Amino acid sequence: MSKKKASGKSKGGWKSAPPAKGNQPRRQKETVAPAIKHSSEVRLNKYLSNAGLCSRREADVLISTGIVSINGKIVVELGTKVNPGDIVKMNGQTIKKETLRYVLLNKPKNLITAFDDARGRKTVMPLVMQACKERIYPVGKLERDTVGLLLFTNDGDMIKKLTHPKRGFPKLYNVTLHKRVQVEHMQQILAGMNLKVGFFKAEKLEYVEGDPYRVGLEIHGPQNRILRTAFEELGYKVVKLDRTVFGSLTKKDLPRGHWRHLTEQEVGFLRMLK
Repeated sequence: MSKKKASGKSKGGWKSAPPAKGNQPRRQKETVAPAIKHSSEVRLNKYLSNAGLCSRREADVLISTGIVSINGKIVVELGTKVNPGDIVKMNGQTIKKETLRYVLLNKPKNLITAFDDARGRKTVMPLVMQACKERIYPVGKLERDTVGLLLFTNDGDMIKKLTHPKRGFPKLYNVTLHKRVQVEHMQQILAGMNLKVGFFKAEKLEYVEGDPYRVGLEIHGPQNRILRTAFEELGYKVVKLDRTVFGSLTKKDLPRGHWRHLTEQEVGFLRMLK
């Protein structure tokens, strides 16, 4: 079947971002992104963020409330530095720096993106429990029936950056529908749709390998929450929704249900995303 397009991509079909090197389905030697140096002082808000408690901006709020102390002295001045050997406490509890971890999971179907579920449904957390000793958190959410890339980290600043509604980093999805996708509907999605739950627009959209039942689309921001709704409003039932690219990360060589640690290069790319 010849390939039809609704976007201006070059020949060769739907292509994701270049795959990251070194993806392995089994646990690799952990690659840790450079954190603060123990031989130098660091701002208090960054210290709290590196402990996995919050983002730097949220840390500034906590500091201003007077619940953080250094060596027994309450600190409310923003910009205060922490030196090696200082004892930092919040509400009387000692805060220890954590090594920053970044774990990528290829999420299977029928799992909730949460630590636990009041209804007793299975969550993604058991899949990454052995990844590291630090407590890591999912960056954003994937719906229960959605599969694909899900990032976990204890880097508060990174979580804040990647989940901010104004951040426009790319996410690619492969969508399988119950019937052929009409070109005019693809053009409508590319132009933008005003749905009851919000505005939806794909940056790129085309058939996957010429299959009219499957489309690949690129979206920016948190629009994945209403992606299904857009197709449903056009009269389609989403059979499968798979996130194949998250920022600069791909699921190449990462089987469903497996995880791996990001490389230093991959963490650097995420930090450069605007």
